Amino acid sequence: MKELPFAATTPVHVADIGLKARNADRTAAFYKDILGLVELAAASDTIVLGAGERPLLTIEEDSGAKPDDDREAGLFHTAFLLPSRADLARWARFATKRQIPLEGASDHLVSEAIYLSDPEGNGIEIYADRAREDWRWDGGQVVMKTLPLDFEALFASAGEGTWNGAPDGTVIGHVHLRVGDPTEAETWWRETLGLDTMARYGAHASFLASGGYHHHIGANSWHSAGAGRRDPDRAGLAWVSLRSAEAREGRTLDDPWGTIVHIVH
Repeated sequence: MKELPFAATTPVHVADIGLKARNADRTAAFYKDILGLVELAAASDTIVLGAGERPLLTIEEDSGAKPDDDREAGLFHTAFLLPSRADLARWARFATKRQIPLEGASDHLVSEAIYLSDPEGNGIEIYADRAREDWRWDGGQVVMKTLPLDFEALFASAGEGTWNGAPDGTVIGHVHLRVGDPTEAETWWRETLGLDTMARYGAHASFLASGGYHHHIGANSWHSAGAGRRDPDRAGLAWVSLRSAEAREGRTLDDPWGTIVHIVH
């Protein structure tokens, strides 16, 4: 495997996630076709996708599951971090040629990001980080904003290469969750896993990380303010797996909204 981005080298970082899908084959086909993930394993009701040899996404079929509801707690988006800005530019050029429906594109100062959704409504971010030395800080918090993405400048960085699928070194840089109360979520992640608060968007979103990354976990209440525990019979997020350098054995937790969090070494 290639050298990993900074996001995947910190003491705690995202390993992979699981999705519960009403149609696993259709959902997996989307991630393979549009994001260029490869199938690493498959069973009767489970498909594991990744980049290179690294598992990133496990899709578990539950044909009887209720559709996800963005007013409830759950997944806001899974953020796939590409190794370089040139990789993001090549994917953006591919998406433009394919006329893939996009839902947003932003310059966050620390990163550049493009947003879309899979066929079951699960949010996706595809992004590339700017160099750490170019991040700006205000006290102990990193400065992040949501500005329009300069596609012209991005395309100029693509070089001569073409998009040939998610390159080795692609990781899940962060997971952004829908919660009922970002302040409560911030407290839980800080006290339970020792993450640091890196930024806040007012009272409605908090961003936490390990090792000085801009964020491994986002938690917002933009659509889900006051939400209680997630209905386990809904499609959408099944679990999040975090790798911890301090973990001596695996354990499973759940946050105040019923998000299942696996801790692995």
